[in-house]
Amino acid sequence: MPSCNALLDSLSAGDREALRPYLKSVKLASKDILFEAGELVSAVYFPTGAIVSLVVGLSTGETVEAAMVGKDGVVGGSAALNGKVSLSQAVVQIEGTALICEPGALKGAALQSESLLSKIVRHEQTLFAQAQQSAACMAAHDVQSRLCRWLLRARDLAGSDTLNFTQEFLAEMLGVRRSSVTTIALTLQNAGMITYRRGRIKLLNLEALQDAACECYETTKSNYNALVGPW
Repeated sequence: MPSCNALLDSLSAGDREALRPYLKSVKLASKDILFEAGELVSAVYFPTGAIVSLVVGLSTGETVEAAMVGKDGVVGGSAALNGKVSLSQAVVQIEGTALICEPGALKGAALQSESLLSKIVRHEQTLFAQAQQSAACMAAHDVQSRLCRWLLRARDLAGSDTLNFTQEFLAEMLGVRRSSVTTIALTLQNAGMITYRRGRIKLLNLEALQDAACECYETTKSNYNALVGPW
């Protein structure tokens, strides 16, 4: 049966069967911290409904999202490749379910299967590519195009046009002031692209949002398709 996680579902029947005894379903709540930067990764998460942000913190207290993972991938997969310590904070941005397993179990299965190991390596490459794209995006693109890109990416992973986010959270993920998010959200709402009320955003015009989003939205999807495969 499909697991509702595209990465797991893309594995061979043998690789899925090797992992199946070690996977356990859990519910993740919004703002849960799965692990902090510099901490040992104690569990590997394959989101099946939840969306997780990999966040970099600065000494000033500011945070910026480097990558976003949902039902397309795995959080903490590098632990199976001897990368035992996380280089970023993993925080749940949208509550939902996930399948978890111990890093040792995933590592053991990967060492027994070249195809599984290759899939994990390629997925970790997509996260690195996302982080690189985020850095370029922060430097070169305006906040409105970045917000549109971010909303579209979250929508793809959530599988819903309705997203539950506060303006404070959006500002943290984009590395900007809340007032900037407030102004842009109002602009997008007046243009008929979204509605925003009490922490709930509904995307109304996907075509217009795609036109307004920066190139990073399509680039992130293209990188995933090239390295892991379409989902």
